[in-house]
Amino acid sequence: MSATFKTPAPVAKRNGLLLLGSMALTFMLLRLVLHASPETDLNVGRYNIHHLFSGLLLIALGGIPLAVFRGATRRLDLALVVFGAGLGMALDEWVYLIATDGSNTSYLLPVSFWGGAAAVGLACAYTLGLVGYGLLRGGGARR
Repeated sequence: MSATFKTPAPVAKRNGLLLLGSMALTFMLLRLVLHASPETDLNVGRYNIHHLFSGLLLIALGGIPLAVFRGATRRLDLALVVFGAGLGMALDEWVYLIATDGSNTSYLLPVSFWGGAAAVGLACAYTLGLVGYGLLRGGGARR
């Protein structure tokens, strides 16, 4: 059970770019849409569902297949994009829900924007670091 699995360098690079792109693009699109229309809400009954929670559902939807299956397929690429979009959504609201009162107007505050940008930026930097490490090691991550 101690077999070594190396992700080929082109796959690791493509996966990293898909993850980076989906996280960053989701963050930017959310910020643009919600800046243009700050009163946009998703309500289920009387409950307001922040995109942190929608993001967690997408993280599970995309992340579970990535944890269970190996390989480089279009379906796993789609799962990776869904995972990245969910992570971008969740990280965008993480600081916002901690540092503000959670109102629509608070989402437009600088602390919310810069907190989300920092969280998503750190996740992107971590992704780049892992991809770079894998490429330097002559393939990809060992397992």
